[in-house]
Amino acid sequence: MDVLSTLPTPEPLPLHAVAVVGLGTMGAGIAEVLACAGHPVIGIDTSDVAARRAVAALAASTARAVRRGRITERQRLDALARFRTAPDLRAAADADLVIEVVPEDYATKHAVFTALDAVVRTDTILATGTNALSVTRLAADSAHPERVLGLHFFNPAPAMKLVEVVSSVLTAPVAVASVTALARELGKEPVPVGDRPGFVADGLLFGYLNQAAAMYEAKYASREDIDAAMRLGCGLPMGPLALLDLIGVDTARTVLEAMYAAAHDRLHAPAPVLGQLSAAGLTGRKTGRGFYTYQEPGSEVVVPDAETPNARTSNAPQAPEVQTPAAQTSGAQTPYAEAPVAGGGPAPVRTVGVAGSGTMASGIAEVFAVGGYAVVLAGREAAKAERAKARIAKSLGRSVARGRLTEAARDAALARITTSGSLAAFADVELAVEAVAEDLTVKQRLFHMLDEVCKPGAVLATTTSSLPVISCARATSRPQDVVGMHFFNPAPAMKLVEVVRTVLTCDAAHATVRRVCHQVGKHPVDCGDRAGFIVNALLFPYLNNAVKMVQEHYASPDDIDAAMKLGGGYPMGPFELLDVVGLDVSLAIEKVLHQAFREPGLAPAPLLEHLVAAGCLGRKTGRGFREHARA
Repeated sequence: MDVLSTLPTPEPLPLHAVAVVGLGTMGAGIAEVLACAGHPVIGIDTSDVAARRAVAALAASTARAVRRGRITERQRLDALARFRTAPDLRAAADADLVIEVVPEDYATKHAVFTALDAVVRTDTILATGTNALSVTRLAADSAHPERVLGLHFFNPAPAMKLVEVVSSVLTAPVAVASVTALARELGKEPVPVGDRPGFVADGLLFGYLNQAAAMYEAKYASREDIDAAMRLGCGLPMGPLALLDLIGVDTARTVLEAMYAAAHDRLHAPAPVLGQLSAAGLTGRKTGRGFYTYQEPGSEVVVPDAETPNARTSNAPQAPEVQTPAAQTSGAQTPYAEAPVAGGGPAPVRTVGVAGSGTMASGIAEVFAVGGYAVVLAGREAAKAERAKARIAKSLGRSVARGRLTEAARDAALARITTSGSLAAFADVELAVEAVAEDLTVKQRLFHMLDEVCKPGAVLATTTSSLPVISCARATSRPQDVVGMHFFNPAPAMKLVEVVRTVLTCDAAHATVRRVCHQVGKHPVDCGDRAGFIVNALLFPYLNNAVKMVQEHYASPDDIDAAMKLGGGYPMGPFELLDVVGLDVSLAIEKVLHQAFREPGLAPAPLLEHLVAAGCLGRKTGRGFREHARA
């Protein structure tokens, strides 16, 4: 038994008056949260401009809240009256809590804490908003280390629910209990964490952002495709490069430098492009340019620049050639039938063959049928293919029940699907898509058969998520016609398709697949033939790092999941996602990534290997990182 867990939680101290030191975006947001919750707030900043901007921000925010019926005009005026500003730290003399949110520089923060030691009461709690610097060092260098802790809000503070409460080995339990109670009073979700760079949320987030920056720097994929892949493939609110611009490229680099200094994990060594952009003053939205270019400094509006795709550089079809989602409900689609474009343009596709009879195969067949294509669905046996078609019928029936599809469109889509127990039925297809087991030998055998039965010029596509596409291509006599077409599960719902071209894939095959993706309402992103493509190469190291946090007893799965959902806007926490994906599947992908890149930080966490060895694979076995009811 953990002796500490048996100790009583100390009674929290009442924290009424609060001083916020630093009235930038974060400081002003924290002041707004406190003032609207009924606390007298003293905002302290040496810049009169920052102070006036903070007052104006509170006035504008509360005015919007009145217009939306969230508060009354009286409540608005009371909140404004509770907030005052001052240029000197002496204004914090009567505060019960001081929250410091000055720039991420140790000397600056240390100067603030030293000055506060001479001003505030001995029972006043001092909190730092750092997410990169050592809370322990700040505490040790202060006059009363027991009252110093970290209180890490997330931007924008009024909207984001997460607050990380960071205690050092010097922090008094009563200080932790007091700020935890305050966070709950403010309507936030406090998560207790220890003192290490990045804590939980940023500790996972910034490694992922760094790898995305490195992926862009290597010219593996465009900034637009990297961001679209993570938004559409993982349901994230923002792509990683857009998020770096929002956070600030210089801020991200500072956090990563601290993380690397603490653990020497090369995955946290800042990508050189972050240093180059910072040195050039291109630090994101706040300067008007970072990975993207913005309308003006501080604007969120992206404007075209030299890297922006256009009709001449993009393979996307022009607007008149794309069926709208509304048109897809009518059953009146007509697939593209234009002649091939000179110079490697897309070839006409009327019929698509889908090899496989599992969940992914039936989902992909449904996508093509609803998109207007004639579909040949081939399983290892005719009965398996028929069962897959029955599964499609049920799925389409659900779409009708939810108003997403008309009955006529459902009937038309089903009529477009024919089934077969043999790949010989693919003789006339223009595009053949395999969706069989994720086993290279199985896929190579199937591609050898497709090579024999498909007509010359047909594009052969694999849906692999982790195997080398070139190995499938070399199993044929026409590797130039082979491409990766990685759908995401469930295929009818997920908008993303990673289009993977090998060193041998011809322009026509690539253009054909992109055009077909647009025709069926999907968003294609281009990437090269390397392990993980875009999404898995960024997603699974993040999941692996979450497992390492639990393995090191830094945080629990529940706290980590809460941190990423509430602090990062993720639709699922990493341990929820691991249990859904399957721990065995996750381990296999992480092994592939480690083998491909030979990066020590990508080695699968031993805890994940142990759970897989024990048969704890997630939802499908009833136990993974959590217990699950068997289906």
